Amino acid sequence: MLSNLLIKNYALIKQLEMSPDPGLNIITGETGAGKSIMLGAIGLLLGNRADVKSLYDASEKCVIEGSFNLAGYDLAPNFEDENLDFSEECIVRREISVAGKSRAFINDTPVNLDTLKKIGTQLLDIHSQHDSILLGNNEFQLQVVDSYAENADLLKTYQLDFNAYREAVRALDELKKHAQQLRKEFDYDQFLFQELNNANLKADEQEKLEQELTILENAVEIKERLQLAHAYLDNPENSVLDLLKNTVSALTQASRLVPDYDALRQRAQSALIELRDLADEIDQVNSGVDVDSTRSEVVQERLDLIYSLLKKHQVTSVAELLAIEEELQGKLSIVLNLDDDLAAAEKRLAKAKEKMSASAETLSKRRNNVTKAIEKLILERLYELGIPNATLTIQITETAPTPTGIDSVAFLFSGNKGIVPQELKQVASGGEFSRLMMVIKYILADKRKLPTIIFDEIDTGVSGEIAKKMGKMMQNMAVNHQIIAITHLHQIASSGDAHYFVYKDHSSDKTVSRIKKLSIDERVQEIAQMIGGHNPSEAVLHNAREMILKD
Repeated sequence: MLSNLLIKNYALIKQLEMSPDPGLNIITGETGAGKSIMLGAIGLLLGNRADVKSLYDASEKCVIEGSFNLAGYDLAPNFEDENLDFSEECIVRREISVAGKSRAFINDTPVNLDTLKKIGTQLLDIHSQHDSILLGNNEFQLQVVDSYAENADLLKTYQLDFNAYREAVRALDELKKHAQQLRKEFDYDQFLFQELNNANLKADEQEKLEQELTILENAVEIKERLQLAHAYLDNPENSVLDLLKNTVSALTQASRLVPDYDALRQRAQSALIELRDLADEIDQVNSGVDVDSTRSEVVQERLDLIYSLLKKHQVTSVAELLAIEEELQGKLSIVLNLDDDLAAAEKRLAKAKEKMSASAETLSKRRNNVTKAIEKLILERLYELGIPNATLTIQITETAPTPTGIDSVAFLFSGNKGIVPQELKQVASGGEFSRLMMVIKYILADKRKLPTIIFDEIDTGVSGEIAKKMGKMMQNMAVNHQIIAITHLHQIASSGDAHYFVYKDHSSDKTVSRIKKLSIDERVQEIAQMIGGHNPSEAVLHNAREMILKD
């Protein structure tokens, strides 16, 4: 329940603080005194949008803070779902800076508005006059049925199955579109793949072929140069090797005389060995260089094919061509296996649909099972609230699957004898809407573990004995829920466990809205004024006192 509410610097409120009673709290006051402003501030705790224009003093930030006692309401899972630490003493705070920036906190943990809304709506249920209009909405009527049937878990299971089904539909549709596109491209892709596959490309062959072609095209000159190089090294008449042999011989003789020169001999000997190897290798390379015009044509033809494929596919290397070949092979493989893939996707869709349908049927059956009970309870309470000839039928018709199931719910209502029931929005008056909503809130109160319910003038269009019965219903609801009711009717105001009065204070330069908890005598005076105006008679005062004490 709401244990404390603090509002600072909001609209006409400079600072307001109240600690509501655990039972039925009544709030009264003149029109425009600030009751709706309080609700607007509380709405900020539920994630409503903030407006910098709502600051009382534009130079200071606005703070709305609600302290809640959550013991016994089993709300820990809701906090865990939002990755928030749960505490039975919960503080929800909303701040609006002078620049219009809004921040929200739950137990001092910063949260976004979505999280604030999810948690806030588990703590407070605000019913305003506008919400009565919602009663004519078929989606709201469906929510009423689900709330009474306690379908939250079933609905969550169905929605998971519905989302899985919708994802399976999307996956199959995408696969069909992809398959259609691939089939369009199949012939051309197959031609490209076959062309690359027939080329039998090797990753490094372009470089090797280009080098081989260079050798073939310059074979005569290359052989001449190699032969000349070999002759310089190993010419029988006057070669480098012969001269180096003589060098080694001379150094051998010198080292016999001076042993330290042997290092020079060794170096010369090593050079002789290296040059002999070099001469032999040059001779072998020369032997391998052939003047072969036929081979040259073969190599050139192979390179022309590679160059053509590179240009065609707009790449610069054979490695990239091989990657394209592999990609084309993958696409062709997909097309060839499309029928199997489509069959598998259709099978997954059928399975998802079957599971969703089973969940939907279970949910629908649960809804149909409670309609008669809801009709009976609503009509019984409407009789008490002065609509004795009311008739109500909850009509459930099957629809295509939606996120809420396969059911469309319509409340067919008539408040008068002999009138055929029609949809609420077509036949119910303002007073009937108010009483219907009051009854619905009443019968659903114990179906939801909701700490605090706020009624904002739900008594619109009613008076007299009916208003008194509405007050009694609120008293009954307040046994298990904290109720805060804003009212203009003395019959309801007299029913409260606590009574707060909202008024305007004109004592300073700027009008301020204030609130105070009334004592017994102040309550008598306020209710007497609600009955008989600003100067109530002794009889009216006596009547007001009796109403309070009796209730």
